[in-house]
Amino acid sequence: MAAPPLGRFRMLDLSRQLPGPFCSTLLADLGMDVLVITAPRDPFGIGIPFLARNKRSMMLDLKTAAGREVFLRLVDGADVLLEGFRPGVMKRLGFDWDALRERNPRLVYCAISGYGQDGPYRDKVGHDVNYLGYAGVLEYAGAPDGGPMIPPVQVADVGAGSLMAAVGILSALMAREETGRGQMVDISMLDGAAAWNVCHQTIHWYSGQLPKRGKEQLTGHWPCYHVYETRDGRWVTVGAYEPHFWSTLCRRFGRVDFIPDQFSESRRDEMLAFFRAAFREKTMAEWLAELEPLDICFGPVLNIEEAYDDPQLRHRGMVVEMDTPSGRQRYIGSPVKLSDAPATLRTPPAALGEHTDAVLRDLGYTPGDIASLRAQGVIA
Repeated sequence: MAAPPLGRFRMLDLSRQLPGPFCSTLLADLGMDVLVITAPRDPFGIGIPFLARNKRSMMLDLKTAAGREVFLRLVDGADVLLEGFRPGVMKRLGFDWDALRERNPRLVYCAISGYGQDGPYRDKVGHDVNYLGYAGVLEYAGAPDGGPMIPPVQVADVGAGSLMAAVGILSALMAREETGRGQMVDISMLDGAAAWNVCHQTIHWYSGQLPKRGKEQLTGHWPCYHVYETRDGRWVTVGAYEPHFWSTLCRRFGRVDFIPDQFSESRRDEMLAFFRAAFREKTMAEWLAELEPLDICFGPVLNIEEAYDDPQLRHRGMVVEMDTPSGRQRYIGSPVKLSDAPATLRTPPAALGEHTDAVLRDLGYTPGDIASLRAQGVIA
């Protein structure tokens, strides 16, 4: 097995909430040495073990002179700095991009924020739901007879924030191989959410039509791309969007007359009523046994416990186990699969500040120095 692809890179992670820690977890799983730095009196975090594995943890007060000196020594040896503060916070601390690149010109500095480091919304506060609202995503999410529906997973935080940040960081590291210089990676979750809107925005620009809630091709308007309730109160998914899938579905249910009318508005209600009644005739398990072997893009709506017991996710390593001080624990695996140097679960989630003393020793601090910093409240 090859060495971890990111094993030679060091990251300082100052982020707290979901977008930053999820990003650094993706990179830590691939071997990056991630040191999470948290304030001693403000150990804010969302407490998800997934976001703390494969990382080291240090508690350090960046508002003190001694803490600032420790941090700058860490910056000297870092490849990446990741932060998720509101724009301006790092500048007030004296650790913004302009200051740190003077200290370490090879540093890749990634900032994840709601609206980006510039623009009229730069200083606005926000959360996932706000970014999706501004991006035009929520307006057409939900049923046609209801209001906008908030997605149950954090599309803007993770998809538009964490993933875009990981791509930006890796791209900047690759560019550094050519130029020898680091650069600023400015990630806006609003920008990312707007990019996720690519299908419907492209249709709008070409047709002039605004998407309507619950009435688009991929939001449940048509019988071929829908969810149906079964006899036991469970649900199944049908994604027979392409004509050949639709044809197979209709033939299986004995309704070849539906085939030419897949996207016919005049027969939509009739076809929906038929499939709704048909799927209520059997349980979800019975439909799975009957329809999964067919080529029609069909599946169950699983609850979260069932999903992580599913044989496909298990086979793909999306559930991993590790011995920890509190016993054997299960974690979500890495979604990034590499053939020669796969992501690994090397260390369990670190306790807050677990590696503070070891990091300081590596920087040349003596036991007496460490004791003094602790007495001053610089570390915990």
